[in-house]
Amino acid sequence: MTQDKEIEHEDAALREAGFDPSAPAAEAVACLGALRAAAGVSAGAIARALGAIASTEAAAMLAEMEAGASGALRREVRRALFRLRQRGIAPAAGAAGAAAAPRRPAAGAGLSALFSPADADGARVVWLLKQRRGGAIARLWGLLADGEGLIEVALSELSRRALRAERAEMERRAGLTMVEGDAHLADYVLCEAFRRTPAEKRAQVGNFLTLRTEIIGAPPPAEIVHPIYAEMASALEHEPPAALLKEPEAAAWKFPPAEIKPYVDEIKAIQESVLVLNRVHQEERVNVVVERAVGELLGGARAAAARRRLEDMAYYMARSGRRAAAGWVAAAAARLRDGADPRRIPFFQALIRAQLGAVFAEVQEREREEPRLIMTPAEALRAQQQARARPR
Repeated sequence: MTQDKEIEHEDAALREAGFDPSAPAAEAVACLGALRAAAGVSAGAIARALGAIASTEAAAMLAEMEAGASGALRREVRRALFRLRQRGIAPAAGAAGAAAAPRRPAAGAGLSALFSPADADGARVVWLLKQRRGGAIARLWGLLADGEGLIEVALSELSRRALRAERAEMERRAGLTMVEGDAHLADYVLCEAFRRTPAEKRAQVGNFLTLRTEIIGAPPPAEIVHPIYAEMASALEHEPPAALLKEPEAAAWKFPPAEIKPYVDEIKAIQESVLVLNRVHQEERVNVVVERAVGELLGGARAAAARRRLEDMAYYMARSGRRAAAGWVAAAAARLRDGADPRRIPFFQALIRAQLGAVFAEVQEREREEPRLIMTPAEALRAQQQARARPR
């Protein structure tokens, strides 16, 4: 797909998501602001749309986007700002900070947070802490997972000594290290997980918002500019390498079997086909399947979830003292944030190939352990060829 066609596709997706270019300026800007958090909507398309709205609100939103942007998105935002300046419209001084401020809850002093790394299923623990008078600590404890949202939540009040003991015991049992981080980010992570919790599982965490008010009185945040982008700004232009898979957090990332297995089955069918006997042709067809898997598992509507996983992974790694690797992961997240094609990024190619290979190996191992009564077409053909070749 050429760049012009990609732009047309992104702009069409923005309109399909509900944006009306002919709407009044204030309404159009509000709609674009809401769509910034929508899955499948390109930030570049939002920037182009803002550049066509002659209002200071559009300029202010572009100024905010520029503050957290890099690469192709930053260039798109600057082009949009330039178009508005040609029409005599510019963001007010400090507009980026003013626009971003409402998204950062006024949580108050005495807040801190602890984060665990995500396991293979994206499950992790977040502690949101608030210091009480007298030295006690109020702890909002949340267990969340990528596919399930918020799984468990609890509020308790502990002494500092008890809190340290519980942290040490959890780290010992789970074989992990919790790291200190931004309380505002922890609040957003928990609130986002609660919003993603399926209705049938909401009952067991239905008191989350009530418990949260014991820690934070501000409304739940609807979106956030992830702090990892500002922290790793100098690394965002670098290409995330395939070697990132050597990092434990990246190696632990596993897609649900139901999402991976259809591609594995397709590759298996190619290798067993009696119609594709040439090894080179087999590899070409397998590569087509792999490339499609990368695009479908990490692009489109799934890109936002993958980006969030990478953002939090980079944040954890940075606080674990691995800043170089954290920068690479942040760069990978930035590629998805900016609407880059994951099929053209070595790390994403390596990630999906590793997962397809692991599932494929599991399938082959199960087949070796189970008695086989029925031959595949390829096996039958080879058996016939071997029978003909035997001396009579």
